[in-house]
Amino acid sequence: MNRRQCESVGGNDAGKRRKGGIAMPELPEVETIRRTLLPLIVGKTIEDVRIFWPNIIRHPRDPEEFAARMIGQTVRGLERRGKFLKFLLDRDALISHLRMEGRYAVASALEPLEPHTHVVFCFTDGSELRYRDVRKFGTMHVYAKEEADRRPPLAELGPEPLSPAFSPAVLAERAVKTKRSVKALLLDQTVVAGFGNIYVDESLFRAGILPGRPAASLSSKEIERLHEEMVATIGEAVMKGGSTVRTYVNTQGEAGAFQHSLFVYGRKGEPCKRCGTPIEKTVVAGRGTHYCPRCQR
Repeated sequence: MNRRQCESVGGNDAGKRRKGGIAMPELPEVETIRRTLLPLIVGKTIEDVRIFWPNIIRHPRDPEEFAARMIGQTVRGLERRGKFLKFLLDRDALISHLRMEGRYAVASALEPLEPHTHVVFCFTDGSELRYRDVRKFGTMHVYAKEEADRRPPLAELGPEPLSPAFSPAVLAERAVKTKRSVKALLLDQTVVAGFGNIYVDESLFRAGILPGRPAASLSSKEIERLHEEMVATIGEAVMKGGSTVRTYVNTQGEAGAFQHSLFVYGRKGEPCKRCGTPIEKTVVAGRGTHYCPRCQR
């Protein structure tokens, strides 16, 4: 398939059937995207890269250099680090952050591009990996594979919550050294990678801790309980494909299921599932924060 064919437009409405986006993707959503996207792209060779919004490209800054270094390379794997997707090519790694509304879709080169499609990876088999982002907040970095974990943005990330590197001792060490609230601490990606507003609120509810409480005030038992609930919450969310709170769907257009298990997030005014007290919402660490005033103290 030549370059001209790769850039052609036409086809059916398959792109519309996959229509969807993602609002504030966190670890479970990104992991689900990784799992559903992997079999659709692994083994495919990049013939061309089309960039319609250069600001998404962060390294190398020159969009032409970004595109040129990937052409001819084959997708060998797809990993996740925190909230980032890590596409493994022959020599390089593409690091992609979806931010608020970014999403990937695999389509035939003959299908029309959806609005807000900003980067297209054209494969030699006639298919394309398309990145669509209504708000244009997403980012892409390309590094040599052996450098990717040592360069920003991955170098700045804390341990994965489901790995042995994230332990109660690690959490306690960071908590005692800060004057921030416990919610602000857990949102910090250098402390633990992958947690955002949804799963921080849920973990704090399950641990019985108010989000605005100073992190340094937590006892060792509370730290252990919080760590346990963070691991359990994120693990359960991964198993259920993430949370479709707004527009999130996976690569195959399927919604997540964990939203049915949410205790507090997005439930302002609704009765607490444990005690019946109305869920309240406030602002902590600059983020809308849901909690139960009775269960969390």
